[in-house]
Order: sequence, then structure tokens, then C-alpha cells
Amino acid sequence: MITMKKVMKSYVIITLGIIVVAIAMHFFLIPNDIAAGGVSGLAMIVNSYFSFLDIGLLMLIMNIILFIIAFILLGSSFGIKTIYASLGMSGAIWALEHIYPMQVPLTKDVLLAAFIGTMLSGLGMGMIFNENASTGGTDIIAKIMNRYIHMDIGKSLLASDFIITIMASYTFGVEKGLYALIVVILNGFIIDYSIEGFNIAMQVFIMSSKYDIIAEYIMNELERGVTLFSGEGGFTNKEMKIIYSVISRKEFIKIRDYIKEVDPKAFISVSNAHEVLGEGFKRIDAE
Repeated sequence: MITMKKVMKSYVIITLGIIVVAIAMHFFLIPNDIAAGGVSGLAMIVNSYFSFLDIGLLMLIMNIILFIIAFILLGSSFGIKTIYASLGMSGAIWALEHIYPMQVPLTKDVLLAAFIGTMLSGLGMGMIFNENASTGGTDIIAKIMNRYIHMDIGKSLLASDFIITIMASYTFGVEKGLYALIVVILNGFIIDYSIEGFNIAMQVFIMSSKYDIIAEYIMNELERGVTLFSGEGGFTNKEMKIIYSVISRKEFIKIRDYIKEVDPKAFISVSNAHEVLGEGFKRIDAE
């Protein structure tokens, strides 16, 4: 059951992602005519021919067409969050255009602008995608591809943005079009890496003679589930209990310090779990 606290947390993260992407667009990508795919890139192309049309307004108009598709194919939760993120993105860019208009780029080094802008944009979009939302436009197409053909979000976005990148080459020149292509490719990898990083948890196996109090600590103090396996020591031939649990990186530090106190001779095996679905983590039906 989704609580109001979780819903609010999700929208706060989406809002932060919107701000990060808007900063990347306004200060780095837009001033250097780097149309890095999506409706933002398409809006930049249209704006180059019709400068009286604000980019933020163009993005808003273009996104409306895809909202119905999002509601039908991806569900109301994704649709509502996407409308919020899309409106927020358009509003944030529109506000930056009027509050801090860019007369000249922060840097005339297009490669540097592309790199910084892409790093920020990929991080922000990763935050938004991770909350089962998108900024609209081709992001919706990417999410549909992710849902139905199980392609990574970043790679799906790369596929859907390729045509817009080709258009950018025609509008802004081959050189900037190639920069845009680099941005699209790098952006896809950064988004996938960001999403993976947000969802990484630690799966731990703990072998200790004091397994009972360690398991109790995990369940009561960390409020995480544990599974007990029966094992036998290959050298000692003694039966033992093995604790298995999936916890966050922050919680692992706590359990590690606790085990140091109660049983310094314990054996702990730790590995990354790149995606965890279920109780206490991401909902299974969130995708």
C-alpha cells in the first residue's frame, strides 16, 4: 500500500530531477545549439526557424500529443507523474529563460558544454525515470519500449532520439549534429547507470555462532527481513545457521559495526544487488 509519505517523497525526487535537467538545458545545451534529442531537441530546432516561439511553450504543446498514449499503455500513475514532470520541465525552462536569459553561452567550448550538460541531464532524467515517471516526449516512447520489449531506458531513448539528432545536423550543421549524437549516446548510458545506482542494495550472508541476536537486530533495529539457511562447516563439520538479508548500503555499515561488537569472529559475504523488488524496496508492480 502506497502511503502519502512515499508519494510526497517520489514527487520531491521528481522535482529535483526536473531542476537538474532544466539547468543542464538552459545553461549548457540550449545556448550551444546542442539538440540532444527528445521534444526539447525538437523544440530547439523549431525555435531556430520561429524564434518568437519560446522553447518551453513548444515543449508543452508537443508533449500533449503523447500524454494520452502514456495513460493508455503505461497506466494512470505513470501518466500523472509524467504530466507533472513535463509541465514542471517546461515551466522551469520558461522561468530560467525569463529570469536568467542567456545572451552568450557560459562556455564557447561546445565539447565541454556537451559533457557537463549531458552529465547533469542524464542524472536528472535518471532520478525521474527511477520514480516511474518521465519528462514526456520521446521519454514516453522509451518507457514504452522498456515496458514491452524490456530494453534499458537509456538505450530505448537513444533509439527514439536518433531521428531528431539527424534533423539537428541539418538545422545546426553537421558538427553540432555530431555533438548532439555524442550527447544522446552518452545521455543514454548515464541514465542507465544512474537508475542502476539508485537501486543498488547489498545482499549479505552472515555466518556466526550468535546468529540469533544478529538476526533479531536486523529485524527489529533495521526493520529488514532475514532468511536462515542450515549449513555445515567443511573444516569443522559443525552445523551452523547462515543469515541472508538484503539491506541498503547505509544499513550495511550499521550491521557490520554491530557484528564487530557481538561476534568479531563472524564471517560476512557481501555483494551488490542491482535491483530489488518487493517489501521494503521498490514495488514489483511499479514497472
